Amino acid sequence: MSERIIISIRDLRKTFHTGDVDVHALRGVNLEVPRGEFLALIGPSGSGKSTLFHVLGGLTPPTAGSVHLDGEDLMHMTDAQRTRLRKTKVGFVFQRYNLLPTLNVRDNIAIASHIGGKKMPSDAEINEILEMLGLGHRLHHKPRALSGGEQQRVAIARSVMNHPAILLADEPTGNLDTENSHIVLKILRDLNERLGQTVLMITHNPEAAAYAHRTVMIRDGRIVD
Repeated sequence: MSERIIISIRDLRKTFHTGDVDVHALRGVNLEVPRGEFLALIGPSGSGKSTLFHVLGGLTPPTAGSVHLDGEDLMHMTDAQRTRLRKTKVGFVFQRYNLLPTLNVRDNIAIASHIGGKKMPSDAEINEILEMLGLGHRLHHKPRALSGGEQQRVAIARSVMNHPAILLADEPTGNLDTENSHIVLKILRDLNERLGQTVLMITHNPEAAAYAHRTVMIRDGRIVD
């Protein structure tokens, strides 16, 4: 695989077994993502986009095919190796912010380094990312004191604190109003342009997808456009 390509997917298939029924969520996906790209994967509910997100994040193993992320072969990983991948190579942003309610903004961000087995970031490092996201004044606030848009920005700060090879965002504006959606999408684009962060965003919203460099459509478990 070329060093320029950070995600390489060949004939990816994922089948879930539910009783006597096989559900084919991914049916031969082929996709390459260059390093430093902001890619939007768009599709309706049930199209397979969330399954692809979980495979790429090492949250579920593929059934067949080839998946390489930053040079690592996900197809032949053990559970422990996928856990290491999630800690070291991938940052996650979900529709739900998943902040710890008892921790303030600083500690919600710093805990990512602890989980990833890295040294705790300094206040200067945390302040730098918070200032970039417009949250420098919120360092000691707990999640309940933040708006939904601010909580999602904290979640983004936490996801990039360990400098992951790729940032996976699953419907990151799904719980936000229009104004905060645009703020969060601009932040993702800014992270991509200023830091060269590779971003793969899953969305059903064409307006959100328009912030990306490239949009790929998935339907019925296949890339169709």
